[in-house]
Amino acid sequence: MKKKILLLMISFVMLSLLNCSSKTIHLTSENLDVRNREIVSINSDPNTIVLNNQKGDGMAIIKDLDFDTGIIELELKGENTPGKSFVGIAFNIQNDSTYEAVYFRPFNFKSEEKIRREHSVQYIFHPTYTWRFLRTNNEGQYEAEYPRQPSPEDWFGVQIKIDDRKVYVYDKETNTELLSIKRLSPQVSDRIGLWTGFNSKGEFRNLKIMK
Repeated sequence: MKKKILLLMISFVMLSLLNCSSKTIHLTSENLDVRNREIVSINSDPNTIVLNNQKGDGMAIIKDLDFDTGIIELELKGENTPGKSFVGIAFNIQNDSTYEAVYFRPFNFKSEEKIRREHSVQYIFHPTYTWRFLRTNNEGQYEAEYPRQPSPEDWFGVQIKIDDRKVYVYDKETNTELLSIKRLSPQVSDRIGLWTGFNSKGEFRNLKIMK
């Protein structure tokens, strides 16, 4: 009996994987709608793009891609510059100022101060639920530590799982859950984009979508 149950479970997992389609997104200037940033570098192997730093938040929206729920997988690279390195992914993008995002503060990854390490991973819904609003009113709920503590100036890979109600963030290398939160916005838009925060540059590569 136990053997039959195990076989059924394995079959269910295999069917789920087969039904999950994966798409690699080619990061090229033709494939991106860049807002308040400029592309300063593109490499083909691996497929890497660099956005420059400017005042205000910026993003590069992926053209011709419909994404509402599923998994976003990518590698990111920031800088070890306190207060000036915010890199992530925006989704449910309604316009340049209204969107949800998950982003990272690499300069906090290895901080000697625990309170700063706990501010390494962040969820926001702009323009209402900024990081400052969420930290003030919901301390510790919408941001978290990155336990593996990647080097602030090295590449790190993540998976972001989005469903109708929640967002889950995982470290790709260890499959460790970094953040699990209830979304603060209903699904309105099917656009996603590479995101950098105030005065930040960002490097991105190996973007994949699984639905």
